[in-house]
Amino acid sequence: MVEITAIEKFKKFFGTEPQVVAVAPGRIEFVGNHTDYNGGFVMGVAIDRNIAVSVSKRSDCKICFANSSTGEKVSLDMGAITPLPRSLNWVNYPLGVFKFLLEAGLKADCGFDFTDASDLPKGAGVSSSAAIEMASCYALSKLYGFHISKKQAVAIGRKSENNFVGMPCGILDQGVSCFGKKNSVVFIDCKTEEYEILPLAPDCKFYLFNSTKKHALVDGLYAARHKECLEAAKILSEGGKERMLRDFKMRDLNAKKDKMGEAVYKRARHVIEENERVLLAKECMRVGDMASLGKILFASHESSKKLFENSCAELDELVDLLKLQKNVYGARLSGGGFGGAVMALVSEDFTEAQAEEVSRGYEQKFGARPKIFECFAGDGARNF
Repeated sequence: MVEITAIEKFKKFFGTEPQVVAVAPGRIEFVGNHTDYNGGFVMGVAIDRNIAVSVSKRSDCKICFANSSTGEKVSLDMGAITPLPRSLNWVNYPLGVFKFLLEAGLKADCGFDFTDASDLPKGAGVSSSAAIEMASCYALSKLYGFHISKKQAVAIGRKSENNFVGMPCGILDQGVSCFGKKNSVVFIDCKTEEYEILPLAPDCKFYLFNSTKKHALVDGLYAARHKECLEAAKILSEGGKERMLRDFKMRDLNAKKDKMGEAVYKRARHVIEENERVLLAKECMRVGDMASLGKILFASHESSKKLFENSCAELDELVDLLKLQKNVYGARLSGGGFGGAVMALVSEDFTEAQAEEVSRGYEQKFGARPKIFECFAGDGARNF
C-alpha cells in the first residue's frame, strides 16, 4: 500500500516514524469537457490509486522536503515561503498548500519534514498535482491541529495551483480528489461549487488508454478555446447582465448565431450541449441505466471531435476501436484533449485481452502502442 511506502521513505530520509500520514487519489474526468471554466457541470471519478504524504514536526523553523523518487532534499525557512523554480514544482505543490493554510488560520510554531510516495500511473493525465495538494492539506492540517472542511481543502488546493504554482485550473481535479467515494462519481456544479455523490453500478470499472500523443501547440489551443467561449458568452449576454455559457440554452445560441463566427458558435454549442449531457448522465446514474449512460459518453466525444475540435486522430481511433468491443458501456477523451488519454467505462466482464486487442488495432494504424491502465472508483482524501 502506498501509505506504507510513504512511511518507509520517511524513516529512510529522516530516521524516525512520521507523525501523520494522509492519502489522496488521482482522478478521471468522466463527462463535462471544458464546461468547468464556463460555470457549468462536470463529473469526475476518484481512482483507486493514490499519493501518500508523511509529515512530522521539527524542533526548529525549517521546512524540509525529500523527493521519494530521486532522494533530493530541499530545505527552507518558514519565514521565506515563495515559489521555487519550476523544476522544483514537486516542492511548490505542498509548499503552496502550507502557505494558504497559514492564511486560512493554521497556527504553526515550528517547521516540518515531508516526503511522499505514489502509485499513480505516470503520464496518464490523472492529476497527480491535485492528489498531492489534497494529501498535503489533510496531513498538514492534522499535524498542526487545524480543522478544515472538504470545501476549504479544495479551495486551498486550487489556490495553491493557481496562485503559487501558476497553473490555471477549475475545481474538478481537487474537488474529485477530495470528495471521491468508492464505486461513485462526483458531480460538481462549477458555478455554485456544490458537490453530489452518485453511485456507479457495482460491476463497473475503468480503463485508460493513453495515446502518448500531445499536440505541440497545446497551450495556445487551450487559450484559443477559452477565448472563443468567452466571446460567445459576451455576445449572448448583450443587452443584459454578463453571464457565462452555463446560463444559456441552444435556443439562445441559435437566436444569435448570425452575430458570431462559425468557430465561436461551434465552441458554444459544444459547451451548452455538454452541460445538458452531464445532467442527462446524472439522471441515468440515478436509475442505473448504463446503456444510455454509455451513449452519452460516446456523444460527448463526438462533440469534442466535431464542435470543440480538441480531439485528434489518435483519440478518435481509440474510441472507435472501443466501440467495437463487447462489455464497453462508453468511451471518450478525458481531460483537455489535443492528445492525452481516452477513458472507457466498462463492465467487470471486460478483459485484459480485449484491452490488448484495442492496443494492437491502434498500433497497426499509428505504429506505437498506447499505455493501458485499469482502475476502479475509489475513496477521496483521508488521514491515517
